[in-house]
Amino acid sequence: MATIKISTEKCRQCGLCAQFCPSGVLDTGGQGGATTVGHPERCIECGHCIDVCAQDAIQHEAFPQDKIHEVNRALLPSPESVLELIRSRRSNRTITKRDIPQASLDMILEAAGYAPTAENSRLVRLHLITEQDGVQAVEDATMGFFMRLARILMNPVVKCLLRPFMKKLYDEAPALLAMNEEWKRGKHPATCEAKALLAFTAPKGYDFGWQDCNLAYQNASLMAESLGVSQIYMGFVATALKMMGDKRAGKLFGLPKGEKVFALMALGMPAVQYRKYVDRRDVHNA
Repeated sequence: MATIKISTEKCRQCGLCAQFCPSGVLDTGGQGGATTVGHPERCIECGHCIDVCAQDAIQHEAFPQDKIHEVNRALLPSPESVLELIRSRRSNRTITKRDIPQASLDMILEAAGYAPTAENSRLVRLHLITEQDGVQAVEDATMGFFMRLARILMNPVVKCLLRPFMKKLYDEAPALLAMNEEWKRGKHPATCEAKALLAFTAPKGYDFGWQDCNLAYQNASLMAESLGVSQIYMGFVATALKMMGDKRAGKLFGLPKGEKVFALMALGMPAVQYRKYVDRRDVHNA
């Protein structure tokens, strides 16, 4: 339980810290009353109280002074520029052999780390692979798994039994065979020629692992777009990892025991940038 103190000299008794606290840690004596730390055991260390206090009246053990920063509102983008970034974000697969600048990778990781998590659990972990041997291992494991599965599914007896129930899967067989030909030629169709892979993980038993990891993914994706770095959701690879099992995925990404991959991003520098965006909204408001 973190120690929280409120300076009676600095506090203006506005009550904003109690109003913004999502866990009911702080109490006020009504309008204009003194704020007190009524339930410190409830604190989830989200920092809302620190961030909203204009008087620096709150001292929180979890947030020493070097972790507190003023918001530079001059740097904040306009709503229009944020929307333009979202509109223009695409999965650009024209990845080149150019290295991703380390500064860009650092900013992508930092952006992912600021994503919200359920009850401020902060259980999302980021695992970055930049060594090409590591990327190659993920590529080979993915393609090898799917080709072994394809040989089983294309067995005449198995195909006769399963095709009526798995039509979509069998309809995708030509695309998988084309990927296999590329793989045999030394290409990387599964990982899209990525220069880096970023895995978003959380503990296996965590109820909000998928949600939290994909919130972090979205932050990282938008930051990558702003930096001109290609980012591609690795659904094909993630499906293979899920079917191969957590143990195999853990070895490929060097995960600690008990961690599970919930989202996966390919990163690289594109050959060209998109010049336009098409209106691809499909939102239905009830």
